[in-house]
Amino acid sequence: MSDVDLLWVCAIAFSGVFALLAALAVVMHLITVVFPERRAAIDPVVTAVVSTTVATLFPGARVTRIEEEER
Repeated sequence: MSDVDLLWVCAIAFSGVFALLAALAVVMHLITVVFPERRAAIDPVVTAVVSTTVATLFPGARVTRIEEEER
């Protein structure tokens, strides 16, 4: 086996892996489009903990709204 044959084998293997990963990326994108993430409501326990913590750290303060940040 010559060096040129080895180069072709490596190029074909690299291309095959690249094509497979590209196909998987498309499938994953389609899955996320068909089944979007459902936004769950904030758990009442979390609301109570946040309110209690704010009241403990800052007496007289009260929580008016709790929003989850999107990352």
